[in-house]
Amino acid sequence: MNIKQAAEQFEPNTMKNVSELALVPVDIELKEETRENTKGESYIIKFFELDGETYRVPFTVLKDLKTILEKKPTLKHFCVARSGSTKEDTKYTVIPLD
Repeated sequence: MNIKQAAEQFEPNTMKNVSELALVPVDIELKEETRENTKGESYIIKFFELDGETYRVPFTVLKDLKTILEKKPTLKHFCVARSGSTKEDTKYTVIPLD
C-alpha cells in the first residue's frame, strides 16, 4: 500500500463526549487510558464504549455523579448537559433521569 492509498483509507480515531448521549446507564463499564499532550505531559482520560462509539467522561461529571449517587443510590440512568465552547469555559451538569 502506498501513502496515497493509506491516506484514502484513513479514518481518524474520534472520541465523543458523554454529553452527546440522551441516556447513560450508571452501570456501563468505564475504562481508563493514559495519554500524552503535545508538551509530553501525561494525563488520564476515562471513557466507555457504547454501540461502537467511544465516549469520554470528564472528571467533573464523575464528581457530580458521585454526589447524586450518595443521595440516590438506586439511580439507573443520567444525562449530561454541556455549556461553553472552549476547554476553559466548558461546564457539565449531570441530570439524574430516574
